[in-house]
Formats: sequence, C-alpha cells, structure tokens
Amino acid sequence: MNIRFRPKLLDTLHGYERVGFTQDLSSGITVGVLALPLAMAFAIASGMSPTAGIWTAIVAGLLISLLGGSRV
Repeated sequence: MNIRFRPKLLDTLHGYERVGFTQDLSSGITVGVLALPLAMAFAIASGMSPTAGIWTAIVAGLLISLLGGSRV
C-alpha cells in the first residue's frame, strides 16, 4: 500500500495571485481577532492561564493552515 501525504498548501500555492492573498489576509486577520479572545476564555475556563490559550491557538492555527485546507 503506497499512501503519500501531500499538504493542501502545496496545491493551493500553484496559481496563487495577489488578489487572493489580500482576501486571505483580510480573512486571517478577522479570524485572529475573534479566535484569540475565545482561546483565552477557553484557557481560563479550563483553569489555565490566558497565555496558554493564546499559544494553543497560534500553534493550532499554524498546523491547520500548513496541513489542512478549506478551499471550496
């Protein structure tokens, strides 16, 4: 069985243009503004420090963006 993993990012970068980048940047900033306070709230509710929630959101966001994809 030959299963090969190919990150979605590699396929997405082919043909990527400036217009798409500005739209993705705007979306990323919007998600970040909403996700970081939510991550802090989850951390506090779990008995952790808000810093732990911020780091978790950053690391999870990077991993998902590198290994996953949401192009429809």
